[in-house]
Amino acid sequence: MIRFYAPDIESDPVLPEAESAHCVRVLRMREGDTLEIVDGKGGLYSCVLKSARPKAAEVEITSKSTLDRHWKPEIIIAVAPTKNTDRMEWLAEKATEIGVDKLVFLNCERSVRKTTKPDRIEKILVSAMKQSLKALKPELEVDVPILEFIDDCSKLDAIKYVGYCDASVERRDFSACYSGQENVVILIGPEGDFSPSEIKAAISAGFIPVTFGDTRLRTETAALFALCATHTLIDRFESGR
Repeated sequence: MIRFYAPDIESDPVLPEAESAHCVRVLRMREGDTLEIVDGKGGLYSCVLKSARPKAAEVEITSKSTLDRHWKPEIIIAVAPTKNTDRMEWLAEKATEIGVDKLVFLNCERSVRKTTKPDRIEKILVSAMKQSLKALKPELEVDVPILEFIDDCSKLDAIKYVGYCDASVERRDFSACYSGQENVVILIGPEGDFSPSEIKAAISAGFIPVTFGDTRLRTETAALFALCATHTLIDRFESGR
């Protein structure tokens, strides 16, 4: 069954305009048809279409369940956007499909792109959430200064890693040092890598410099690799209990 997204469905049982148009005009659903709605906060609702209005389709909730995430530790990926916006949109889509709690786009000294359009990314997150049969939409933050993000991480109960290319800084293999049981923050730099002052600030704040193997990866590839490795290590820990 095709899922729809309505973040305020319990207080306002009406689909947003874009979802209403898809429901009524594209799928040609009519009064009495059944549909599923997610709220992006873990709620999954079985509903009946009451009013097939293409701009404000009204529904009646018949039941509600909660879809928990399939991973336990919280996963935060923070990455400096690439010049090519398509690559960041691809990352947002794939990270949501795989499973991430928060996606942060950073401003770094060597960033080639200083601004990101959050509305476009939010649409991609919603679409990927529905497509992958999830009910939790990742939290999104954009244009966050790197030093501000590092400082904010001091308040988190999480183990923190920073992917870094410069071999002059001692680095560990990510897959060998993350146990799969702690909340985790993974920091990925811009195409020109972090500046020396940024990596110094990250290490001083408790970030562990890591490498993701012997191959030099693009920014978005490194972020997705780190996310996939994180899920693999979480699954390994859970199965080994």
